[in-house]
Amino acid sequence: MPKLKRSESDERATDFVESLDRGLRLLQCFGATPGPMTLSDLARAAELPRATTRRILFTLARSGFVASDGKLFSLTPHVLTLAASYLRSNQLVAVLQPVLDRVATAAQEISSLAVLDGDDVVFIARGGPARVFSSGLEIGYRLPAFCTSVGRAMLGQLGDAELAERLKTMKREALTPQTVTDPKVLLARIAADRAQGYSLVDREAEPHFRSISVPVRRYDDVIVAAINMGAHVDRVPARELVDRFLPLLGEGAESVRSQLL
Repeated sequence: MPKLKRSESDERATDFVESLDRGLRLLQCFGATPGPMTLSDLARAAELPRATTRRILFTLARSGFVASDGKLFSLTPHVLTLAASYLRSNQLVAVLQPVLDRVATAAQEISSLAVLDGDDVVFIARGGPARVFSSGLEIGYRLPAFCTSVGRAMLGQLGDAELAERLKTMKREALTPQTVTDPKVLLARIAADRAQGYSLVDREAEPHFRSISVPVRRYDDVIVAAINMGAHVDRVPARELVDRFLPLLGEGAESVRSQLL
């Protein structure tokens, strides 16, 4: 009798390592509350049995990723090796870091690089002039995509029908009194941003902050990231973002298109 050929979904199912998935899920639960967490807190957050959680924590401790005093558990700096591996191996960071530094020096403001991760944006690189105090959007910082200029610049790669569906299904909670949450209004704004080639968001993600972003396209015109600059509303008017920051961002994004594969 001939063997039945396994489907791709069957192969994926057998290749799935549940214990690894649980360990990664547990790592992500740290930070749900400030400071160290108890075994019970972690088990509840990861939705895992206490016995399973204890075995995973013991393994993570043996590997140097978790520390414990016997009652409380916390991550160690060794966890940062995972983030460092991502940053070192990411072509976007390698190619765009000099651009961020150049743009930031020219404008004397902080510039950032972000990518989409589900319905969020994650900031993965930044550049800043020496005179600017380093604060704000740190590496790894996450924000909802729908209310940020970098997020809207990247969501613009979707067609209107796909974008409308995406906006309807994503979580849209107001972060400030100015945050737009209506999916129809968001669709119109992102479509307008797509047409003009940039996105400007004023106090929607943070109460006193406005920013401007442009999409970063690779060689085949696919949007793979976005770069932005922003400032406190009392210091830089919206018009200045367009007049002074936008040309720098646009030139920077265009200068690397042929290098991104």
